Amino acid sequence: MHRSRLVLSPRRVLNGLGSGSAARPGMTAGEVWFLRNPDAIIAAYIMASRRNGTLYTGVTSDLHDRVWKHKLGTFKGFTDAYACKGLVWFEPQAGMVEAIRREKQIKKWPRQWKLNLIEAGNPQWEDLAASWFA
Repeated sequence: MHRSRLVLSPRRVLNGLGSGSAARPGMTAGEVWFLRNPDAIIAAYIMASRRNGTLYTGVTSDLHDRVWKHKLGTFKGFTDAYACKGLVWFEPQAGMVEAIRREKQIKKWPRQWKLNLIEAGNPQWEDLAASWFA
């Protein structure tokens, strides 16, 4: 049985208006439809506190939404405590299985390998998401 999905524009999702789930008219009690961003990027990514600073390697099914949450500090824990708010590297993946595999691979690497990975594609350690939320 195919069910259509409620889709919001990426802008509404990025502004926090589309996260979570919502009920639709005619749905039975307890049935929930999850909102999906059609522009979502499945990716392994690295956030940093500053150049050569604290690194956080993660995985997500919606890179824009996840980076926004890191920047807002809504993830209490490691990234919030160490101010890892700059997206310094990411690698889009075909699906979550591949993204999780890549994240686990990178997490096992020595720190220097991670630094080399970042600097190969982003030698200035720019925040790759700086223009996303302007």
